Amino acid sequence: MTPDQVRLVQSSFSTIQPIKKMAAELFYARLFQIAPELEALFKGDPKEQGEKLMHALAVAVQALEERDPTPLIADDFASQDVTFGETPAMCRPVGAALIWTLERGLGEAFTPEIRAAWEAACDMLAPAMVEIAYPKMAAE
Repeated sequence: MTPDQVRLVQSSFSTIQPIKKMAAELFYARLFQIAPELEALFKGDPKEQGEKLMHALAVAVQALEERDPTPLIADDFASQDVTFGETPAMCRPVGAALIWTLERGLGEAFTPEIRAAWEAACDMLAPAMVEIAYPKMAAE
């Protein structure tokens, strides 16, 4: 990621913060629409799960400034009990639902440059998330 892309992701994420509850609701509605099999993995309180999601995103967005974001994300995931599914392939719908949510939440402010920055962020963070969530599979 370029420094400009990191800045775009961080500034657009800060714009979402005031509507984070709605953003979390949009995210999960979209996630379960495109990957209904994932809904069974989220057994807790939906409000609490939304708060965990937004917190995990905040940590991930901050971690973009690091050369290796894995340690920051790993510490947070462990403390928040964040899960992504039973296999790494289940991570893909998470990224798609996130981009869709940002597009809805930011409206016209979700420019092609911001989309590209978020896609680059997902590409950068996905390997770290797979390594954290599925260490055995990541090593293979």
